[in-house]
Amino acid sequence: MFRNKLSLLIYVLIGLAVLGFATQLLTNTASLLMNLLLMVVFGVIIYGVIYYAFLRKRSSNDIKKYKKAVKQSKMKYKKDQPSQKTYAQVTKKSSPLINKRKSTTKAKPTHLKVIDGNKPKRKNRASF
Repeated sequence: MFRNKLSLLIYVLIGLAVLGFATQLLTNTASLLMNLLLMVVFGVIIYGVIYYAFLRKRSSNDIKKYKKAVKQSKMKYKKDQPSQKTYAQVTKKSSPLINKRKSTTKAKPTHLKVIDGNKPKRKNRASF
């Protein structure tokens, strides 16, 4: 019963708004357009203030994290592009580098974290 009254009230308000808009459009068009323009301008100003005060700071941290992840991904999946070298140059330069890399490279810990769930606490729905 309450929902029926509430929906009826909303329909009446929407009808009155449409009637007032149509009346204003027909009788005083210039004032209506000026009011609509002012509402849009004030809306943009309020949105801009809220964005620069609150949302901008938060998104910069997310952007930093994204750039760091992209950099790590590029370093991980970086492919050596073959260049035109002679066999002697490849054997001379590559063998000391391989030994150096093996000795200095350490296993980096992953930046991912495992989250343990509550698997034992789940109800066995098949036993109902």
